[in-house]
Amino acid sequence: MSDQLWLDFKGGDGPGSGKHIVLVSGDEEYRSEEALPMMAKILSTHHGFDCTVLFAIDPETEEIDPEYQTNIPGLEALDTADLMLMFLRFRELPDDRMKHIVDYVNSGKPLMGLRTATHAFQYSRDTTGPYAKYDCTNTEFEGGFGRQVLGETWVEHHGHHGYESTRALIHPGSVDHPVLKGVKDVWGTTDVYEVGELTGDPQVLLDGQVLTGMNPDDPPKPDTVTMPIAWVKEYTGEQGKASRVFCTTMGAATDLLSADLRRLLVNAVYWGLEMEDRIDSGSSVEPLEAYDPTPFGFGTHIKGRRVSDYQ
Repeated sequence: MSDQLWLDFKGGDGPGSGKHIVLVSGDEEYRSEEALPMMAKILSTHHGFDCTVLFAIDPETEEIDPEYQTNIPGLEALDTADLMLMFLRFRELPDDRMKHIVDYVNSGKPLMGLRTATHAFQYSRDTTGPYAKYDCTNTEFEGGFGRQVLGETWVEHHGHHGYESTRALIHPGSVDHPVLKGVKDVWGTTDVYEVGELTGDPQVLLDGQVLTGMNPDDPPKPDTVTMPIAWVKEYTGEQGKASRVFCTTMGAATDLLSADLRRLLVNAVYWGLEMEDRIDSGSSVEPLEAYDPTPFGFGTHIKGRRVSDYQ
């Protein structure tokens, strides 16, 4: 392969100096290929973290293609990463690629999942391979990667997808959690996902209130319960090592127009790395350049984009 297949951003001065975050994109609908480079630049420039961003790549064209489910180059970066942030949907990676993810998950290091990471993997081509248990519909490793590691798998839309947006409410009892420091006003265009009983003794940080429309000042939908939309927990992998885990069912590229949602993710990075004492609610979470994300939807990704376009 001749083209640039992933992004590396060297961290500047900041609390994160010397720590390496790997952000793994690859979903067909919510434009993770746009969201994660933006977040990586915030984390590297404003907070000092070294960041690597990975993409779903069509190996023939070397273009970013989120609909290409079986190829994410650069996953070996996870072997030495300090934190993984994942925004995947229905991936089925070759065993030698998936091994990097599984080894990381079992390492005891922190991980973060955004939106469709609850259903990151779906094994439809090889249902008997060594990693097929991570399928989001698996019944033995119940709910697969999403449910066992992050806390929940795909259930269904709770709000009306594309017609009802999400207002985040701070969960009672979590007001003082460090991940919520400086987080007051989170709204996003994506709908609330349904969530059942979360695994792993979680602490819910934010509840999602369904709004009747796609504007932040739309009223709440009557007679509709809230659902957890952000939580923290631990996951103990096959090596017996416990990882700090943060998950949110928000995070689409358009959701991240919310400065407080960006702050939530930045704070979660610090918390995951046991650096919560370095969380600064006055630190910058502003994008480094104009951020005009593509609306979510299947087939809406910008065709012909190459990794270098996000440099």
